[in-house]
Amino acid sequence: MTKEELNEVINLCIKKEKKGQELFFKHFYGKMMAVCSRYARDRDEAQDILQDAFMKVFDNLQKYEVTGSIEGWVRRIFVNTAIDHYRKQKNKFNIEEDGRIEDEDSYYNELEQNDSKYSKIKPTDITDAMEQLSPAYKMVFNLYAIENYTHQEVAEILDINIGTSKSNYAKAKQKVREILEKKFHLA
Repeated sequence: MTKEELNEVINLCIKKEKKGQELFFKHFYGKMMAVCSRYARDRDEAQDILQDAFMKVFDNLQKYEVTGSIEGWVRRIFVNTAIDHYRKQKNKFNIEEDGRIEDEDSYYNELEQNDSKYSKIKPTDITDAMEQLSPAYKMVFNLYAIENYTHQEVAEILDINIGTSKSNYAKAKQKVREILEKKFHLA
């Protein structure tokens, strides 16, 4: 879809026209479902987040300023919706509060030293491994590693302390590594 066509679709959506909403939905579905899946425990939960986020997008599309990227604006709504969903479900999740801070540099140094053994791993393998993380680990991992929030920002967003954010991130990385090593017999 060209930028002009997308702008026409946006205008239809602002007018609450179903055809425009359908085209908008089809255009962004794949990318936004991938975002939702990264934060959700399963496909059903991802679908719930997706539906809620699209409703928010359609309700607020008239606020979009054409100067920025529409995809970036939409993505931010989806990430925020996933965070909101997490907060509502937080009492069901076990967030580790040990405050232990792992040495992140040692992880990267180790990966660099063993780089060749990880060469056959594809991004989809990493995504599959991430799906096996606990909701708390997955949330911190996504916000820090993928959305590029700082640990301070992650802590504020999730209402946890910075040490917990760092610890959960380190544990999430370790768990992903263990899953991949087991799957590809890399240990």
